[in-house]
Amino acid sequence: MKAFVMKEIGAVGMMEKPVPSPGPNDAIVKTTAALICTSDSHTVAGGIGPRTDLTLGHEGVGVVSEVGSAVNAVRPGDRVLVGAITPNWGDPAAQAGNASQSGGPLGGWKFSNTKDGVFAEYFHVNEADANMAKIPGGVPDEVAVYCADMLSTGFMGAEHGNIPIGGTVAVFAQGPVGLMATAGAKLRGAGLIIGVESVPNRQKLARSYGADEIVDFTTEDVVDRVMDLTGGEGVDTAIEALGADVTFQTAVKVTKPGGTISVIGYFGEGEFVRIPRVEWGVGMADKTIATGLCPGGRLRMDQLLRLLEMRRVDPTAMTTHTFPFDEMERAFEIADRKLEDVVKVLIRF
Repeated sequence: MKAFVMKEIGAVGMMEKPVPSPGPNDAIVKTTAALICTSDSHTVAGGIGPRTDLTLGHEGVGVVSEVGSAVNAVRPGDRVLVGAITPNWGDPAAQAGNASQSGGPLGGWKFSNTKDGVFAEYFHVNEADANMAKIPGGVPDEVAVYCADMLSTGFMGAEHGNIPIGGTVAVFAQGPVGLMATAGAKLRGAGLIIGVESVPNRQKLARSYGADEIVDFTTEDVVDRVMDLTGGEGVDTAIEALGADVTFQTAVKVTKPGGTISVIGYFGEGEFVRIPRVEWGVGMADKTIATGLCPGGRLRMDQLLRLLEMRRVDPTAMTTHTFPFDEMERAFEIADRKLEDVVKVLIRF
């Protein structure tokens, strides 16, 4: 089969690989659609260290091709969504309620980290009964695929943010995850949602997903503007969806005492992330910093698919580019270099 791989740090390309085989609890999925994620770029740049001929990608849907002898929930021919995070559910971390961290920090993140990912004609899924969900008939593949990561991670930002009904929220960066955090804040009942973004097409998308106000950090002071919009109080919840030291610090600064800073950004460089001491209340302002990795599992996928089926949210407005798998190298270049006002790139197989 064809696979799109990270050959080494800084180098990608297509190569031939054998079709994988399932263990007793596993499944093989024939890929029908996938999305390129910024974290794929971080990986290629060396964010998780060196990798050789590792198949990239962790956002995929497809049709079950083969299952192991102990798999009961899915059968060959089923259309399925597979979470970007595929934990080992028998791990103590998973049993303690921290499934995405099973097997150590980030241990549930296997695709394009510790095993081949979904940018291939077929991919392997561990613990298939627990890590994939059947796609409802009314939900197309190009819609369902957003549940693998973007909806799950973005909504997690709102869930971890402890947003009170009618509360105030600032979402830093309106990339795909930030946009879904904005949509999640609206679904959670936020009364005022402030999107921090400078790119015009992303500002427009932010408004369509629920942002009431847009703050452009290139033309105004973010802290001053957010404080002005909240009557000098700051927000109940700040969601950091970029993964940068400066946005994290600003998120802490605009959060009111007793509020929550919910971090869903990928901090791919730098040795430290700094906390502004004074605005942190010198450690005593009751500000909570919550972090998390994209929640996985069949229950989570079923819940997200239900939102799509009931049309509570339409993530496809983020799809700015579509390519066939044969043009994967060009597609990755556009996503990696952020060309042509790209937001999200869909790959069809």
